Amino acid sequence: MVSHGGSRTIAGRSVNGVVALAFGAVFVVVGLAGGELLGLFQVNVLHNVVHLAIGVVLIAAALRGDGAARAANRVVGVLYLVLFVAGLFLVGTGLNLVALNMNDNILHLVLGVALAGIGFGADRR
Repeated sequence: MVSHGGSRTIAGRSVNGVVALAFGAVFVVVGLAGGELLGLFQVNVLHNVVHLAIGVVLIAAALRGDGAARAANRVVGVLYLVLFVAGLFLVGTGLNLVALNMNDNILHLVLGVALAGIGFGADRR
């Protein structure tokens, strides 16, 4: 880690930038992998497209700079928290368009807390 004017960075990027880039890369890989992931997560084509889109948004935000990465982490994190709550009601219904299961819901809670927590808590000036 390097410190620039009180702001910690990793390889010249803020914590939000590193997290957005890393999570974005993982989302793209998961979106490309498709299928049933690790035997725990059911995904369909729409679910894969959503993963790819989120990955691209996070990577693009990280490449735009610290402010964009922080905003993307906040927005994606909050959206995942909303999806967690919605998923509790969608599993097992005809409205479950992205093939959510309870493992997805738990992962969405963890992702939401992590991304929103970093987006709102890290790199504060």
